[in-house]
Amino acid sequence: MASTSLLPLGSFSGNLSSNHRIIRNRPRRVTAQCLRSGIDTKGSQIVGCEGELSLIKRRGVIGLGLSASSLLFHSPDAESAGLPPQEIPRLCDDSCEKELENVPMVTTESGLQYKDIKVGSGPSPPVGYQVAANYVAMVPTGQVFDSSLEKRQVYIFRVGSGQVVKGLDEGILSMKVGGKRRLYVPGSLAFPKGLTSAPGRPRVAPNSPVIFDVSLEYIPGLDDDEE
Repeated sequence: MASTSLLPLGSFSGNLSSNHRIIRNRPRRVTAQCLRSGIDTKGSQIVGCEGELSLIKRRGVIGLGLSASSLLFHSPDAESAGLPPQEIPRLCDDSCEKELENVPMVTTESGLQYKDIKVGSGPSPPVGYQVAANYVAMVPTGQVFDSSLEKRQVYIFRVGSGQVVKGLDEGILSMKVGGKRRLYVPGSLAFPKGLTSAPGRPRVAPNSPVIFDVSLEYIPGLDDDEE
């Protein structure tokens, strides 16, 4: 099934889980697990594994404190908060970006602008047909706020039927199967209500411009008829 979290008109929200909040508000006391019992750092004392560690002066705590803190920074909570950062898959890599600088910009009557990264060799979708596409959606700074590549599935929708934002509808209608295009969507053709930010992703303000890199993979039904 296709994802519907991004493209239909409206807004979506992303709420931080309790695990995400642990990192910001974690108490100062750190508890780490030994193989047989616990090490508890509190002030200048460490109570260790089955009595093997007793009262230790503060200067002796430093090394063990660093070891305990390393457990914190390598915890699943830290990773769930985006540490270390993961590379986001894109439809246009660095070499593509350089080539795109020399591609002429096309501007339509509606104000939509686009550059063809690759012109397809297949058919263009008729209005009302379903299309299967991949997309990477960005704010003008290049930060990604949604992507079908991350979901690892193409997005299927009925083109020209208002199921997606107007700029994406218009931009795909003139593409050919196998093509790849960058759409510069003005605010009037984007998200009238905006989109609330998911964890680690930028917020899209109401009626603000956005950018879509989109590839038209195939047209269900039309491809079958041609075969």
